Amino acid sequence: MNMNPNLKKTVMAALFAALACVATMSIRIPTPGTGGYIHPGDAVVILSGIVLGPVWGLLAAGIGSAMADLLGGYFIYVPITFAVKGIIAWTAGIIYHKLGKTSKSQYTAVILGGIADIILVAGGYFLCEIPLYGLSAAAASIPANLIQGLGGLIIAFVLYPLLLAVPDIRQITHLSHGDVSN
Repeated sequence: MNMNPNLKKTVMAALFAALACVATMSIRIPTPGTGGYIHPGDAVVILSGIVLGPVWGLLAAGIGSAMADLLGGYFIYVPITFAVKGIIAWTAGIIYHKLGKTSKSQYTAVILGGIADIILVAGGYFLCEIPLYGLSAAAASIPANLIQGLGGLIIAFVLYPLLLAVPDIRQITHLSHGDVSN
């Protein structure tokens, strides 16, 4: 029996939200300034936009990452994280859609999505933390957020071909961005 494409995409979005939550909560390296932490969840955020497309990626990444903050006790960050991570996935999805027309350009698009993650994580949290903690503490979190973003880029780049090897994920990726050639 063939599953409805919309149902398949909804299920895949829920799976990516759960993966974003688990990846964010699985490994936590504390950071100075704001009491935050470095984690591998950004890789799933980037890949959410790439696999699911901008809108579904935004929802999956935003909900999953915000859920990690909610479950982890970082209540004040829930709306901030939803916005920042959602915008990252949306941006990665747009970049992939616009540039990922060939196999080589798809890898370039994954890297550019990771670069967008680095910029948006460091810049987004910095701007949101200024009113919460002051300029100095917000600035102190920038290096750790840059490291987290770089880690997300590297992990996403490594996982991307593995995900595309799964037929259902490859199909959803192509449906999310039009018929992108292999």
